[in-house]
Amino acid sequence: CAVKAAQVLSEIAKNEEMKKPCIEADLVVTLIPLLESKDPEMLLHAGRAIGRICYDNRDLQEELVKVGVITSLVRILTDYAESEPLIHVDLLALCNLADLDIAKEALSKTKVAEQLVKQLRRAENHERLEIVFEVLQALSENDTLKVQLVEAGVQEVLSEILLRLQGSSQAEDTCIVKAASDLIVSLLLGVLEFSICIINFCYRVYLSLTCLVLPPPSDGNCVRMVQLGVIHQLLDLLEKHVESGDVSVQRAALCALRNLAIPVVNKVQILEESVAERIQALLRSEMPPVQFKLLGTLRMLADGKADAAEILGQDPMLLNRLVQWCDANDHSGVRGEANRLLASILRHNRSQEVVKAIREAQGVKHLVSMTTSEHAAMQNEALNALAIASAIDLETLEESFKESQLVQSLYKLLQDDNTSPEVKYNSMGLLCRLLNSGDLRQEIEEEKIEETLKELCSHSNTNVAQAAGTTLQVLRGEA
Repeated sequence: CAVKAAQVLSEIAKNEEMKKPCIEADLVVTLIPLLESKDPEMLLHAGRAIGRICYDNRDLQEELVKVGVITSLVRILTDYAESEPLIHVDLLALCNLADLDIAKEALSKTKVAEQLVKQLRRAENHERLEIVFEVLQALSENDTLKVQLVEAGVQEVLSEILLRLQGSSQAEDTCIVKAASDLIVSLLLGVLEFSICIINFCYRVYLSLTCLVLPPPSDGNCVRMVQLGVIHQLLDLLEKHVESGDVSVQRAALCALRNLAIPVVNKVQILEESVAERIQALLRSEMPPVQFKLLGTLRMLADGKADAAEILGQDPMLLNRLVQWCDANDHSGVRGEANRLLASILRHNRSQEVVKAIREAQGVKHLVSMTTSEHAAMQNEALNALAIASAIDLETLEESFKESQLVQSLYKLLQDDNTSPEVKYNSMGLLCRLLNSGDLRQEIEEEKIEETLKELCSHSNTNVAQAAGTTLQVLRGEA
């Protein structure tokens, strides 16, 4: 009758009010030895009963671990790997216990990592994948178990899952990819000697995450990863695959580097370790996908950090390559990113040397052209960059502005009804800077921009109307 009795108890324990009487009757102590049974049905019902009685009861769960339940659970996972109902109950039990430090310690002395990787590989539905991921996420907080998971090949299975679900728009698939990416980050943290092993497999599929528009790892994780030295391991991997020509790895590693460069504190450390110079060594790449990711990485590095912008802005090789890519008519993405990086360097720097270097590299004409882009965000980036550069050293830029017909471009933007209010506003901000030059002021007056400014004083957007009034005053010498 033991099997039937265990089944009855598992049903009784579903009721929240019956849990306490079960505990008081010492039923948990009675059920635990049944986990050594060779009868799958007995294991199923006894496991369900114990799990339901002990659910959300930390004291009882710790007692279970102390009396050796972990060994029984891993044995069931090993001996009955093909029994779906039994494995389901077993995984739920591990899920409930895995948060306990005492359970992690006990599990580290078993072959649970190997068995969980096998279950992850054979999981055929989202529910099973989610349970296994939850257990793995908890176990990855323990350094010993983390090493065991890597040695069991968890990174290979994660790569297979991410590649299989790449491009899927189903909500369930997105949740799985998110869980897999979180696990990758957890595995990268803490055990540095194994991180390169994971990078080789998992950053190859990092593009899967970006294709699904998932957010990058949190700032805290990114900071810790840089502190652990992952940046240099990524660069070693990247340089190795530049030689072999593996574009997918290069793109994925650059994407990871870009996300790691987001936190400001990381930008400082990356600069101090001369990472910018190592990244620039990739400028020789002739592969547009790699060029695109490289430009995005450098732009993220320069974003919001004057030191980085000044280092990048005084590198002749980089600037010359950027100007070449600004003319990349056969790849609009590379062309756009090159222009945005050029603008970012000017926007975030405060050095006359950078302004002169960009002028000498013939970069000014591309920024002027960028003001008429079909994307308002790029227009504003260019306008702000040129305004800041004009405030730093207008005299150096004066001739380049005349040659590239900047004043005429601004006039068209102000006149065009389709120009966004923010672009009009920033155009007038730049215009005010240009009025400090005698030659450019003459061009502005010849274009009869004053009439357009008068019309904009009654613009429906308050900021545009106020900016027009201010610009008129500067033009008339009243302010």
